[in-house]
Amino acid sequence: MAPALIDNEARAQQLARAIASDIQLYNKQKIEEALKADTFFDALQEELSEGRDLFRGRVTPELFRKNFYDRAIVDRVIKPMASLKTPIW
Repeated sequence: MAPALIDNEARAQQLARAIASDIQLYNKQKIEEALKADTFFDALQEELSEGRDLFRGRVTPELFRKNFYDRAIVDRVIKPMASLKTPIW
């Protein structure tokens, strides 16, 4: 039996942050190289898509449309790299 879909905003945001944190944890070097080369979304397409699919499958469609996953990617994966020397910022 599949778990019930998350229908609570706080829980959906928590899930999105957890998925994004895992992406950051397991792909640090790849993220650094992609940010330096300005290829972040292309280089991490597989990881980002897999995370998005996981998030979509665990939350209600209404919560998925609120863009919590993409915001979590920015907050948990990209922003922590703000001190990285890259021409994109």
